Amino acid sequence: MRVALYWAPRLEDPLHRLGSAWLGRDAETGATLPQPALPGLDIAEITADARGYGLHGTMKPPFRLATDWHAFRADAMALAARTRPFALPPLVLAEHHGFLALLEGEKSAPLQAFCDACVEALDHHRAAPSPEEIARRRPERATPRQREHIQRWGYPYVFDEWWFHVTLSRRLTEAERAVVQPVLTAHLGEAPALPRSVTELCLFTQAAPGAPFLIAERLPLLG
Repeated sequence: MRVALYWAPRLEDPLHRLGSAWLGRDAETGATLPQPALPGLDIAEITADARGYGLHGTMKPPFRLATDWHAFRADAMALAARTRPFALPPLVLAEHHGFLALLEGEKSAPLQAFCDACVEALDHHRAAPSPEEIARRRPERATPRQREHIQRWGYPYVFDEWWFHVTLSRRLTEAERAVVQPVLTAHLGEAPALPRSVTELCLFTQAAPGAPFLIAERLPLLG
C-alpha cells in the first residue's frame, strides 16, 4: 500500500463534482463517472493517469509506509490539529509543463508552509525508495537541487521546487491542447475561481501497485 497527503475540494465544492466528472472517477467514493466528449480525441486516454491519482493537489507525494497506518494517521491528525484553516487563492486553468492543470492565481505563503510541514513532519513514516522508484524520478534529467530532494525526500518537487497544481490531463501536443483546453474551460465554468478555504488534509491510499488512489479520510484543520 502507498499513502499520500493531498488537498482535495470539499464535497460541497462544485469543483469536486466537475473535476471528478472530467477525470471520470470520484476519489471519494471510487465511482466511475461519465466524461464529457472531446471532438476527435479520447478523453479517457487523455485523463487516464490523472484519473488513477484522483482529483487532488499534492502536499506530500505517494510513498510506502516504513511504520504503520495507525502511527501515520495519528501524526497526520496532529499536524491537521495544529494547522489553522486558510484561504486558497483563486485557481486558474493553464498549461503547465505540457499538462493542463489548475494552478494558484497567486502564490500563497500559508499553502507553501502547509505543504512544507506535510513533507517534513511525516517523513519518518516514509520507507526509503527502491532503486527502481528512484529511476522513475529520472534524476539524470533533474537539476542538482532536484537531485538533492530526490535523495533526501524521495521526490524532486518539494520545498523551493514545489508548486500547487491539480493535474487534469496527460502531456498534450499543441494541437491537442487547442481542442482540450476550450472544452475543459467550459466544463469547469466559474468553479476554479470561486472563493474557498483549505479546511482539511486528505489522506489518500493506494491498495496495490496500479490500483486507483482513494480518499481514506479527511482530517479537519483545527489550529
